[in-house]
Amino acid sequence: MQKRICVIEGDGIGPEVMAQALKVLDKVAQKFNHKFDYEYCLAGGAAIDKTGKCLPKETLAMVLNTDSTLLGAVGGNKWDSEPQDNRPEKALLGIRKAMQVYANLRPQKLYAELDSPLKPELIGDGIDIMIVRELVSGVYFGEHKLGIDNDEQVATDIMKYTENEIKRVSKVAFELAEKRSGNLLLVDKANVLATSKLWRKVVENMSKDYKNVNVSYMYVDNCAMQLIKNPSKIDVILTENMFGDILSDEASAIIGSIGMAGSCSLGDGKRGFYEAIHGSAPDIAGLDICNPIGMIMSVAMMLRNSFDMEKEADSVEKAVKKFIQDGYRTKDIMQENKKIVKCSEAGDIICSFI
Repeated sequence: MQKRICVIEGDGIGPEVMAQALKVLDKVAQKFNHKFDYEYCLAGGAAIDKTGKCLPKETLAMVLNTDSTLLGAVGGNKWDSEPQDNRPEKALLGIRKAMQVYANLRPQKLYAELDSPLKPELIGDGIDIMIVRELVSGVYFGEHKLGIDNDEQVATDIMKYTENEIKRVSKVAFELAEKRSGNLLLVDKANVLATSKLWRKVVENMSKDYKNVNVSYMYVDNCAMQLIKNPSKIDVILTENMFGDILSDEASAIIGSIGMAGSCSLGDGKRGFYEAIHGSAPDIAGLDICNPIGMIMSVAMMLRNSFDMEKEADSVEKAVKKFIQDGYRTKDIMQENKKIVKCSEAGDIICSFI
């Protein structure tokens, strides 16, 4: 099978983790007789440096005309002086909106061999959480105003959701819950926000069509606490854009490192947008010490969800598991008596296990 993949290396550690992800893809292509063609594009700070724009038209055209897109990371304080509408992070929002990838899947799984900052008694039977985050609406895409009213600075950010926007991402979450434990947790702030009241109403109505799914509800502040106190009791979380952004970063910390977590963003078709959830980490860029596993796991998600390559995805996930089981560690997950490796070495070792 042949696939065209848009590759956006991005900023900071983005090029380093992307290099390891492409090593893995090349090994998969060799082993399973596929051909992956890479179309390199610019976005974020790297695009600003070269073109003056965080999201060039050429990049936007490419992500809409390839089979899927991989992104390393964007951002950094180098571009803090850019206007708000040309910040590196705006490239992410622009790509997501153009692709209409409204469902962001962020699996958070703790490997038994890794340390969590949580006490063992809090981890219980283990941590295996799937966060389904709405990605192209809400406050991040609402109207933002900063102005003066009666000689006082006033700021306004609009959070807006439509019934259809909630329905389409909720369908993804319900279907995932059916395949997993059958438990779905809607996280909202329905005691305060009108948008959350609509989320709860829509999900309650949809639950009638999913008899095998047990739906429960939790306010976002309580969920933030339960992720620390009872993470093993949580399976599939469904939530809106901003809450999902915050909770998934919190959850990534309890699985050992934010560098371990990948993500995929999907819409109505097969084309997806895949990225690790860590940032660009400019302070360690170029040192070859970052963790490429989140980006590599994003590749596995692309193989499974966009390309229907189940065996290939399994092979990548098993290779990562063996890497951990055999005692290899990047700096962020280093433990006593384990073997520390560089980012580039981690990619080579994982490839050897495929």
